[in-house]
Order: sequence, then C-alpha cells, then structure tokens
Amino acid sequence: MLDRASAGRRDLRLLDCGCGTGTNLRVLLEPYGRAWGFDLTWTGLQFARGSGVTRVAQASAAAIPYPSAAFDIVTSFDVLYCLPDGIEREAIREMWRVLRPGGAAIINVAAMEILRGNHSVLSAELRRYSRASLRERLERAGFGVERMTYTNAAIFPVMLAVRGVQRMTGLAGEHEAGAEITVPPAPINAALGALLAVEAGVVRALPMPFGSSLLCLARKPA
Repeated sequence: MLDRASAGRRDLRLLDCGCGTGTNLRVLLEPYGRAWGFDLTWTGLQFARGSGVTRVAQASAAAIPYPSAAFDIVTSFDVLYCLPDGIEREAIREMWRVLRPGGAAIINVAAMEILRGNHSVLSAELRRYSRASLRERLERAGFGVERMTYTNAAIFPVMLAVRGVQRMTGLAGEHEAGAEITVPPAPINAALGALLAVEAGVVRALPMPFGSSLLCLARKPA
C-alpha cells in the first residue's frame, strides 16, 4: 500500500500518527522520504530519541501539531480502536487536514467483533471494525477509499477458537492479559509465521474476506 500511495516517489513527507517507539518510521516510512511521528506516550518517544529517531513529538491524534496540507502520506497503525468515539472522529479529521490534496492515508485497525478476547484487554480496544464501519468513518471525513482488506486471515480459525473460549470463560484482567504477546514454542511459531508469509503474498493481489485486522488505503481528493 505504501508503494501504491507513493507512486514511485522517494521524496515524500510522511507522518505516523501514534508512532510509539519509532520503529515504523525507520523501517516502513523513511524509504519513501522524510518521516515524522507523534505519540501520546512519553516513554515510547524517549526510546525513539534514544535510538536516533528525532522527528517525533508528544501529542494527541485529535490535535496533530503540524500545519494543514503538510504531508503526502499519513499512517495510523493500531491506534483508532483505542480512542473514544469523539476523539476517533477528530483524529480522522485531523489526518485529512494535514494531508496535501491527493495525499494518502494508510490505516490499520482491529477487526471483527467476534474476535474480541484477551488481546482486546491488552490493547485497550474500545471497538473492532468491519469494512462498512471503517469506510463510513473515513468517507464522513472526506476520504475516498481505494483499497481495503482484512489481514491475518490465515490464522483466523485458531484465533476464533481461542478467543471464543476466552469470552466463554471470562476475559483476563489487565495484568494477566500480557500472556497474549508471549512467543509460542518455536515449531508453532514457525508454522504460523509461514502461513502469514503466504498470505502476505496473496493479499497483494486479492483482498482477504476476514481476519483480525483491517488495512485500508484512503485518499484525500485532489
């Protein structure tokens, strides 16, 4: 999606809304130009600065501290689903504001309410999205949706079963939910990784019909 949004250019201005420790700035965005980021959590920004990522600021997604029409691409990875409804609407409007006409937004969110589980507790989810609900929110702010796909479809059956059991037995508390990000035994981890690697190739051409995340490329009208 970044390749499609950049149209072959490598001189773009990019902004990551909710940049955390700055890893996405270095790994994903900087190959396409100059990348900036902001986050609400000071600890992550300290880590970013300590690793040499300096174009970062502490701010809310509902009040982005950059001028209007300043960026060619904005990204938001796993942020919107943590925001209360009013702040979520403001955040989307702010992403639209700081984009230049014709600029692109790449957004990833948690998907499918049926997959709510302990991971939802860990990541402080307030909602999970469907295609229709994410599209409606983006179009209401003025975006046109160019491409949208679910991801992590290859491991959907496993997640559906595990999270269904979690809901039936009662979701974990905040302190217990950390087990959701422990690395499984090496053979299981390798098998799941291989499934997702195959999916990553397929999803470039074919959108996935279901999955735990929803990835979208939207455009501000030129």
